[in-house]
Amino acid sequence: MRRSVNDAASKSAASRGRADEAVGALPEWDLAALYRDMDDPAIAADLQAGETEAVAFEAAFKGRLEAVTRAPSATADLTDAVTRFERLEDRLGRLASYAGLVYAGDTTDPKRVKFYGDIQEKITAISSHLLFFTLELNRIDDALLDQAISRDPLAHYRPWLEDIRKDKPFQLDDRIEKLFHEKAMTGRAAWNRLFDETMASLRFDIDGEKLPLEPTLNLLQDSAEESRRKASEALAATFRENLRTFALITNTLAKDKEISDRWRGFEDVADSRHLANRVEREVVDALVAAVREAYPALSHRYYRLKAKWFGKDTLPHWDRNAPLPKVEQRTIAWTEARDTVLSAYGGFSPRLADIARRFFDEGWIDAPVRPGKAPGAFAHPTVPSAHPYVLLNYQGKPRDVMILAHELGHGVHQVLAAPNGALMAPTPLTLAETASVFGEMLTFKAILKGTTDPVQKKALIASKVEDMINTVVRQIAFYSFERKIHTARRDGELTADDICAAWMSVQGESLGPAIELKPGYETFWAYIPHFIHSPFYVYAYAFGDCLVNSLYAVYEKADSGFAERYLAMLSAGGTKHHAELLAPFGLDARDPAFWQGGLGVIARLIDELEAMEG
Repeated sequence: MRRSVNDAASKSAASRGRADEAVGALPEWDLAALYRDMDDPAIAADLQAGETEAVAFEAAFKGRLEAVTRAPSATADLTDAVTRFERLEDRLGRLASYAGLVYAGDTTDPKRVKFYGDIQEKITAISSHLLFFTLELNRIDDALLDQAISRDPLAHYRPWLEDIRKDKPFQLDDRIEKLFHEKAMTGRAAWNRLFDETMASLRFDIDGEKLPLEPTLNLLQDSAEESRRKASEALAATFRENLRTFALITNTLAKDKEISDRWRGFEDVADSRHLANRVEREVVDALVAAVREAYPALSHRYYRLKAKWFGKDTLPHWDRNAPLPKVEQRTIAWTEARDTVLSAYGGFSPRLADIARRFFDEGWIDAPVRPGKAPGAFAHPTVPSAHPYVLLNYQGKPRDVMILAHELGHGVHQVLAAPNGALMAPTPLTLAETASVFGEMLTFKAILKGTTDPVQKKALIASKVEDMINTVVRQIAFYSFERKIHTARRDGELTADDICAAWMSVQGESLGPAIELKPGYETFWAYIPHFIHSPFYVYAYAFGDCLVNSLYAVYEKADSGFAERYLAMLSAGGTKHHAELLAPFGLDARDPAFWQGGLGVIARLIDELEAMEG
């Protein structure tokens, strides 16, 4: 018998209450490794020390670096400069990390908002004294610098020094760089903050119940179609009410990026991201072309199959991530999720599991859903002198377990890379997604191995295929959307309808004819934070997924020693190019066959699902 909408909503609210109980106690992070609280005197002390050290550093080296490099003591003096700079980066990074994590915990709390803004402002002022350093390093004659870094101890920093020189063609005059740096607070950073605070304050009305974003998005995976439809319509209604604000933010940030790109001399709208990712444009273009060509064999084929499971020719967009019909849905307790991921990690490498276990045992995870808390999930590396933290919005869904595995992969990677120091621990985004997606794959394979019931096995494989489609197909569609928006913005401001039309065009192409994009879906671009915080970030997910698919295939065929090579790759942090890191595994991202191999893993899982139908 069909339930009424009100009945569905009330039962959904009741099920959320039961889910909370079934999930069990969830951990909240302990940020004391950074600072005790917002009133910790160490914060003021570090700000003062940071300013004093930055001013002294500027006085000691500004305008003198080339002369230092020509002196007989060049290696020792440059080593002193780089190590002092690195210590300052760690100190300021600690302050910035703490402020960002406190803010993420509740972006609507006025005290936290002010604290975050004040810390950002002070760090911007302090770091303006350091801005000259990399600019001047890039003006030193190549032969002189090569001679200095050929000897220890400066040779330790060779990867970082060689890396920053890739920015040389795009750097500007010192005064312009300083202007860009200082105005970022009232420019890009301010618009980012407006987006975050607006999104955190939104409430979505489902038959009188006002829900924040995360629980509303969670309802799109509810077992009741009425609940999924109501959630989708509530999202669309609230996004539509706020579309002028989101369109303004999008237009402003796209224009801000265009100004910066034009001044720096970047040709393509995504070239600055490729440079930051230390990946060649042709590598990304090959990835995008391979994925778009595979749309019919992947997403179109899978959603046609899923519609058939629901007894329909097409599925409305709110059923895209719906659980399969006639498959028992259960809430996964936090302790079970923890044990599942740690067991999967341990089956691959005891060391990997030992590092991941610290996140649970030492208060490095914040898992509950709270009003005002940042949506989604992330792993923040903080600084090498501390440790990473993971933010989740855990609600006991099977996908939440995979998100936990994903973010712990990031966290383990960050722990392993930390010994490289503040300058060389950070990893380009394309490689930063490797450990996270690999962690998901380990967890999926472990769960699949322990699943004997055919119905549950089918549901598990389907869920993995959907995750892969979301990671590869959806993210490349996102990238295509961003390219449309940033390219069109060069010719003038875009209306909200223009942005919606661009969104619908890439979504229709990527999802295929089996997904019916109902009215309201055109607004769903508005809540994607990557578009705001990190333009063109999204292709890194597809890069990472295809890379991991190929890497896992090597693992399944490898003799002993793979885990050690894998951990060594993660431990390299940002010290090596992707080609150098992948070479020990016989992989090359510049080879078109590399992407085909990664996409073939997804296709074979869909083959397996189709075979189950027979």
